[in-house]
Amino acid sequence: MSKILFASSEVHPLIKTGGLADVSGALPIALKALRCDIRIIMPAYADAIKNIKRLRTIASIQLPGLPGDVEILQGKLPNSDIKVLFINYEPAFKRSGNPYSNPQGEPWPDNAERFALFCRAIVEVAQNRAGINWQPEVVHCNDWQTGLVPALLHLEQTRPATLFTIHNLAYQGLFPAATFTALGLPQTLWSHDALEFHQQLSFIKGGLIFADQINTVSPSYASEIQTSEFGYGLEGLLTHRQSVLAGIVNGVDDTIWNPATDPHISKHYDSQHLSNKSANKDYLQSAFNLPINKDRLLLGFIGRLVEQKGIDLILNLIQKIEEFPIQLIVLGSGDARFEAQLKELALKFPQQFSCKIGYDETLAHQIEAGADAFLMPSRFEPCGLNQLYSLQYGTVPIVHHIGGLADTVIDTNDKTLALNEATGIIFMEPSNASLFAAINKAVTLFTNQRTWKKLMRNGMNSRFNWRKSALQYKKLYKNALAAVTNA
Repeated sequence: MSKILFASSEVHPLIKTGGLADVSGALPIALKALRCDIRIIMPAYADAIKNIKRLRTIASIQLPGLPGDVEILQGKLPNSDIKVLFINYEPAFKRSGNPYSNPQGEPWPDNAERFALFCRAIVEVAQNRAGINWQPEVVHCNDWQTGLVPALLHLEQTRPATLFTIHNLAYQGLFPAATFTALGLPQTLWSHDALEFHQQLSFIKGGLIFADQINTVSPSYASEIQTSEFGYGLEGLLTHRQSVLAGIVNGVDDTIWNPATDPHISKHYDSQHLSNKSANKDYLQSAFNLPINKDRLLLGFIGRLVEQKGIDLILNLIQKIEEFPIQLIVLGSGDARFEAQLKELALKFPQQFSCKIGYDETLAHQIEAGADAFLMPSRFEPCGLNQLYSLQYGTVPIVHHIGGLADTVIDTNDKTLALNEATGIIFMEPSNASLFAAINKAVTLFTNQRTWKKLMRNGMNSRFNWRKSALQYKKLYKNALAAVTNA
């Protein structure tokens, strides 16, 4: 099958800020299992390369306007045989911590230059001009950080096919018009039909306009981004290109997210041994200094503390938490004002609410295993991964009916229960009233443990594996290749 160059700005377990990293660490492995010749290409962040064994320099390239050479390093993705190409230019990427922002949470002021460099290096590899004697048939680009690649490849006489995946359209890589000139990009790309967007430079438009195929990470989100509510001004373009726009739900890497083998959790369990899950609940309550109480519904939330994720709704719930027989645990970071409010509320309601600001992979696994239900009141959600992890762990998801949440969770009612299809609780609008009603529904269902265990088992038996998703990506690669061949 095709030679694939998989381009991403973050890859788990090397560096992670969100779901893009999880996808970029798991999908290539699934594609490799389907006999794709695939290599990942990413920036050589200091934190990403420090744990790579047998890292070596395989080539160096010169890019226009850049002093010094750009090195291409090669290593392997941990626990796999996937080759990873690292674009190493120390002034751009030798920075610890978040790949996009400084310790104060502000975007690095040279992000446009950094990721334009990354894109240009990807093009050199894609065109077999980097001296590594390997050329892909398809370049799979992910999010705005790789958006210039399809645009630059479009200017080549012959080129590989391109697929551009939108993981979150809210992040578009927008920069002042002067940045276009400063980057030395070809003048032919400065137009409304290329990279110009309301007198700004838009990296993401490079992917949306010039890629041979486009996809996003759920069928519902693929439809939603063609509307004014979720299109961020690009809905017309996406509607124009809907014939090459698809939605593919993300999968779950069950070598990492599996309660039967997870090394992070207190006690292993599976759908046939659900009683062992209670030990994880006890451990989680104790770890977060909550009273150990098996009869009280324990809710978990893991995510960015921003309005997209509905954190304001969660804050309103906590304000009234004494009205509900529940406990709530929050793990995440984001808007400083939300972080401060959560800390204050944890002091105010220590019997029912606890939080940890930041991200911790071990705690994330423990929350998925120990919580009874998982809360996702997102205002929009391209796919979502935590509801998939929750299903895997028998932790009933409570979600807003949007994007990938609507595609992956089946609401509980008399019909879906009778058919053994119900896997969670869905509410239809992101409002306090709707969320509170969903919480009350969960509390009622939880009191009937026979019904609750049915929900748990239904979720654990609903498989969202990467092999299924990878097969769909292979079809998109085939479509992209056909588009280039027939051009």
